[in-house]
Parts: sequence; structure tokens; C-alpha cells
Amino acid sequence: MAVTATETEAHPPSFLRRYVFSTDHKIIGIQYWLTGGLMGILGAFLAGLIRLQLTWPTTQWNLLAKVFPVGMEGGFMKPEFYISLVTMHGTIMIFFFVSLTLVSGFGNYLIPLQLGARDMAFPFLNMLSYWIIVPAILVAAASFFVEGGAAGSGWTAYPPLSAIPEAAPGSGLGQTLWLIAVALFIASFTMGGLNYVTTILNLRARGMSLMRMPLTIWSFLIAAAIGLLAFPPLTAAAIMLLFDRHLGTSFYLPEGLFVAGQLLPNGGGSPLLWQHLFWFLGHPEVYVLILPGLGVTFDVLVPFTRRPAFGYKVTVYCLLIIAFLSMVVWGHHMFVSGMNPLIGEFFSIGTLLITIPSTVIGVNMIATLWGGKLRLTSAGMFALGTICFFGVGGLGGVFLGNAAADIQLHDTAFVVGHFHFMIGGVTLLAIFAGSYFWFPKMFGKILSETLGKIHFWLTVVPFYGIFVTMHFYGLAGAPRRYYSLSQYGFLDDVAWMPLVMSTFAFAMMAGQALFVVNVIKSLWRGQVADKNPWEATTLEWTAPSPPPHGNWGDALPVVYRGPYEYHAAMGGTDFVPQTAPQKGG
Repeated sequence: MAVTATETEAHPPSFLRRYVFSTDHKIIGIQYWLTGGLMGILGAFLAGLIRLQLTWPTTQWNLLAKVFPVGMEGGFMKPEFYISLVTMHGTIMIFFFVSLTLVSGFGNYLIPLQLGARDMAFPFLNMLSYWIIVPAILVAAASFFVEGGAAGSGWTAYPPLSAIPEAAPGSGLGQTLWLIAVALFIASFTMGGLNYVTTILNLRARGMSLMRMPLTIWSFLIAAAIGLLAFPPLTAAAIMLLFDRHLGTSFYLPEGLFVAGQLLPNGGGSPLLWQHLFWFLGHPEVYVLILPGLGVTFDVLVPFTRRPAFGYKVTVYCLLIIAFLSMVVWGHHMFVSGMNPLIGEFFSIGTLLITIPSTVIGVNMIATLWGGKLRLTSAGMFALGTICFFGVGGLGGVFLGNAAADIQLHDTAFVVGHFHFMIGGVTLLAIFAGSYFWFPKMFGKILSETLGKIHFWLTVVPFYGIFVTMHFYGLAGAPRRYYSLSQYGFLDDVAWMPLVMSTFAFAMMAGQALFVVNVIKSLWRGQVADKNPWEATTLEWTAPSPPPHGNWGDALPVVYRGPYEYHAAMGGTDFVPQTAPQKGG
């Protein structure tokens, strides 16, 4: 049960209880935000190594040989080390960067504050969910140091490469550790999802009806529901994969497999079973990440346009429709698996239907700008960038949702470019929009606007340079996940593209260092924030910055109106907080 501020003052918690093993949703949210950020730096470092190999495959890197004496023996990257980098880059960025920072970080911090609650419904479970993520990260990181190196079967872990320990160097202990890390992540995310749904449905302040909730809360609610429905099949699939690897079962292994010249005794299984079970989660997982990004974008966009969110209810219904459709279109990732064309057509139609509610949401975002009094803060600029990335990424999805086009593009760099725009770009810019916007609430300081705007341009321009180029590189036929592409004559005309992409990639990484500098500098000597520096209307801005334990003192707030009321109000302001009573109320 949550405690009141008076009780907290009477019994102040110890340092460990307050900042390390805390049950306060705000501390846990910040823990996730910081942990995710550190994992983002690690994931970006791995991406840098990948770019080095793809751009300069014959260059000797003596310094890296000292850091990675096995993977970079003699200064040259080994193929098995390269594919491990590809696998772990995807795993870290999806499961341990975007998921932790955007969903777990902002979700934990914002849900009670935007709903008018003191904490999450299950504070201890909340703390437990974070401290299960920590060993998951350690296990994943440890896989780099075991014999054979980290997993090498891609972040999708397709069998038989992932099911046979002797199949490749990365198929050994590194793959087992990968499965354990993902299983721990699922356990943590499931705990978080239960907490999100229960808190949102049961702990709303008086007057906070469902249709008065900010769109960020709607997006977290829907994302949590998707996760709770989609994660169990992957959990079962991972356990079955472990059985195949260590107990001699054959869920995913057909008969007739030869490894190192030896016929394996397995039989009766199918690697396609894993693909179905994986993508039953894998595709909804995209929306588990993107939908909160869209919700955050709406909440950041509105205060800086000084206009209500256009089409609030329609946007809510579109989020729900997307969530439903995301659960029934996993097969579009498997068009090249020999799928019956009629079934493929079902998945194609379902996938393309998602473009309708997605387009409506995009139009609603743009319409929110119409006639607004735009304030180009760093947060607002990142929110605008999110809209642009959502549009470009969605356009690529139209090609890949069509079976005829997807079969041509499936294993090319085009898919990588599209994937990075949607699950990488949209979420990355939403994370930065939310960070600049809620940083004053989280830490009581405002991030430097000058550094923030430079950071914006050093993120968006290089991102376009990398991944638009990657789309065209894929259209030219460049395959993905290949160790080296220099020997393919059909790519001679586009051989300059890897250098362009890598140049932009390293420029973008330098830009992210600026954000780290901004955070440290602002925490140290940044401008002190009052409780509502952006003149916003949602509930969190009625609490002090940063809010105390229990958030609201002894009295919970009461909600009288919707989340986005911007118009001429009493006192010369143009906004009306949700706690302002209606006239005559």
C-alpha cells in the first residue's frame, strides 16, 4: 500500500531503500531511464564496430585487437565476431535500450503522476521487475566472454542455428546465455505490464475517466496489454528451444540435419514453428515500443503548439485498432518461408490495413500543428521529428507488407533501413522528446536549449543520411547481415554508399555525446525548474519538480476536465490544468 507524505517524513528511508532498492515509482522510472541509456551507448558502440567492418573490411585495427583479442585477432574482425555484434546490437537496442528507456522508464515515472495516484498498484513487484532486468543485462554482457563468443543467430534466434550448440561458434554457451537473458527480460516486462494495467484501471484520481487520460497513458495501457498477450508464446518457445539444445528434444529440428559431417539423430520438428512463435511476439513488440512513442509525441507536441490534440477520441480508437491488427499479422515476416500464397494474402491485407489507423494518427498529429502557436523548444523539435520519421518509416512498411515486394526485398538492407526508421528512429526521437520535456519534472532542472537544438540536428540529419541511403542500398540488392560485400560485382555502382552511411553514423554518435554532456551539465548547474515550466495541462505539472515521495502530499488531486485544454483562460493564461474546476462546478 502506498504511504502518505506525513508517514514518509516520520520514517525517512535509508539511502539504499530510497535510491537503490526503492519501491517509489519515480526512482524506479529513473533507474530504468539511466540503465536504458547506458545500454543504448553500448548498442551504439557495437553499431560502430559493424560499420567499421562493412566500410573498411580490409583495414587492420590494432587498437581494437587489444580490446577484443579473440574477435579482432591480428586487427581484423572475424566473421563469427561480426555476426555476434549484429545479434547483440539488435538484442540490446530492442530489449535493453528502447524497451527500458521508453516503456519502462517513462511508464514507471509518468503513470501514477499523470493519473493522480501515489504510486504503482504493486510497488514491490515494480522494484522486483527492475532488479530482474539487471541480471538479464549482466548475463547478456557475459556472453561476449564465453567460449565461442556471444550468440550469432541474429536477434530473431532462428533454429537450427540457435538450436544446435555445435552449429557455429556463437551457437554454444553464448546462445544459451542469450536465451536466459531474454527469458529474464520477459519476466520483468510481464511484471511491469501487470502493474501498468492494474494501476491505470484502478488507481486513477477522482474525475479521471478513461477519456480524460493523456494519450501517453492510453499508449502505455495498450502496449502493456499487447505485451501480456504476446509474451507467453515466446516464453514457451524459448523453453522448448532450451529443451532442444540441452535435453535432446526436436521441437524445431527436422530429420536429416548434418553438422560437421555428422547426421544428427533429431527428427520430427520444424524450424518454422519457432518463426511463428517468435513473430507472434516479435511483430506486436514493434507496437509495444512504437505506440508509447506516439503517445509521448502527442503529449510533448500539444504544449508547444498551444492547441488541443486534434482528434483525441479517434486517436484512441486508432491505437486500439492497431493493437488488434498487430496481433494477427505476424506472418508477414515469413513470406519467404514457403507460405501458402492464400495465407500470405491474408497477412498482406491485414498488414496493409494497419496503414489506415496509422495514417489517421499521423494526420491527427499534423492537424494538431494547424493554427498553433509553435514554440520550437528542443522537446518540441524532437516531437516534430518523430512525426517525420513515422511517415517515412510507414512508407517503407507499405512495400514490406506486400508479399510480392517483400519477397524481393526480404533479406536486403532495405529491411534494415525500414526497421531502423520505425523501431529505431520513431522511438529514439520520442525518447529524446520525452527526456527534454520531463527532465525538469524528474530532476528539477531544465536541459540546455542551445545544446538540445544542436543535438537535434546532429541526430535527425545523420539519421536520414544513414537510413535513407540504406533503403537505396537495399534496392540495389545489397544483402543484410553479410560479413563483407566488397566481392559482389553487382554492387560496384553503389560501393560508395557504405562510406556515406558510416560517415553519418559516426557523426550521429558524436551528436549523442552532446546529450550526455547536456544531462551532466544541467544536473550540475542547470536552470532550476518550477513545477510547470512548459505551461502544460496534465496532472504531473501540478506536482512539485521533482515530486516528493507519495507525489501529492496528504490530498490527492481531483480532475475536472480533459488533458489538453488550451484556450484563453482567466488570469491571462492560455491553458487550463486538469485540476481546474469547471465553471459552476
